[in-house]
Amino acid sequence: MITPAAERKHSKQCIGANNDINVLDNSSLFDDLLDDKAPVAPYVVNGVGFEKGYYLADGIYPQWATFVKSFTVANDAKHAYFKKRQESARKDVERAFGVLQGRWGIIQQPARQYHVNTIRRIMYSCIIMHNMILEDQKMAVFDWNEVYANPSRNMQRTWVERCETQRRKNKEMRDREMHLSLQQNLMEHIWQQVDHEDEDF
Repeated sequence: MITPAAERKHSKQCIGANNDINVLDNSSLFDDLLDDKAPVAPYVVNGVGFEKGYYLADGIYPQWATFVKSFTVANDAKHAYFKKRQESARKDVERAFGVLQGRWGIIQQPARQYHVNTIRRIMYSCIIMHNMILEDQKMAVFDWNEVYANPSRNMQRTWVERCETQRRKNKEMRDREMHLSLQQNLMEHIWQQVDHEDEDF
């Protein structure tokens, strides 16, 4: 799980000339998903199955199946609690990115002159080294044996087949109903874990 805010911090775009949506439109963030090469990551929330991973996003982002946004206005305790937890998780991810910047100074440097693939390799390298350090210090929080492997895809697709796949995946990614379903089911799932008597809203 990562936030688009963390993703845009290492964009090669000029910081002053882009807002979140411009960066999203120019980002290669969903290229693997559109090309049907993204890892399969099925999960169940509140008894409902979902297949795509998601990013935590703030209100400016579109209602896509790949984003989980908070509520602009929390009408009741359930919505307020979800808003609090979602925003807290976003801050945690952004702080984690700050830790990477602190440990690996190369991430702090301007990246405009780098090719996007170079930036990607730098980021992956820093994340891998950071995780290796945590594992060596017995502080790892993730079992790598549970990582979903991407099943092999047929790379001999014709141009027409690739276009059709991208069209279908793009439609799935921008599915507003799926976004609302994921948001509601996550809210219900989180709410079921609350000790309502002790929680202060």
